[in-house]
Amino acid sequence: MLNEITNQAQKAINELIEISGIKSGELLVIGCSSSEIVGGTIGKASSIDAARAVFDGIYPILKEKGIFLAAQCCEHLNRALIIEQEAAEKFRYEIVNVMPQQKAGGSFATTVRQNMAHPVAVEHIKASAGLDIGNTLIGMHLKEVAVPVRLSINKIGEAPIVCARTRPKFIGGERAHYQEELK
Repeated sequence: MLNEITNQAQKAINELIEISGIKSGELLVIGCSSSEIVGGTIGKASSIDAARAVFDGIYPILKEKGIFLAAQCCEHLNRALIIEQEAAEKFRYEIVNVMPQQKAGGSFATTVRQNMAHPVAVEHIKASAGLDIGNTLIGMHLKEVAVPVRLSINKIGEAPIVCARTRPKFIGGERAHYQEELK
């Protein structure tokens, strides 16, 4: 089952990167309920093994493409995010002092923190794309205009997935003209 979770995570992240057009140096937020992945209720069946399987499928791809991962913690940590210090500095995000644990922050954020080179926690980001595994509500961490992204798969393990990309706002009204490549 863990290999299947890793393979599903790889497929989802590859498709999201391709469809969203996210680029090197941008942020991608992931909210992940390991409980939902293993068939439990969010927050009730946390699984480090499932979280690690998702991490193993996603992180190497993001690293290779130069995309910064932002791992959303659970609501017990007010959905703070674990990111690389380099990303916090680049985007001028204020670092906060908290360390996710399996039962307070979640298995995925804990796994990410344990495996990043220089992890830090921040409260707010504006990501260019996102992957929500298990209805973790990542919308608050996306740029203002989020656009749904449909993938060829709709679950990782037993958890439903929802993806989004972002685009610049359209401003100017009915006489305005827009750049097609930014839609």
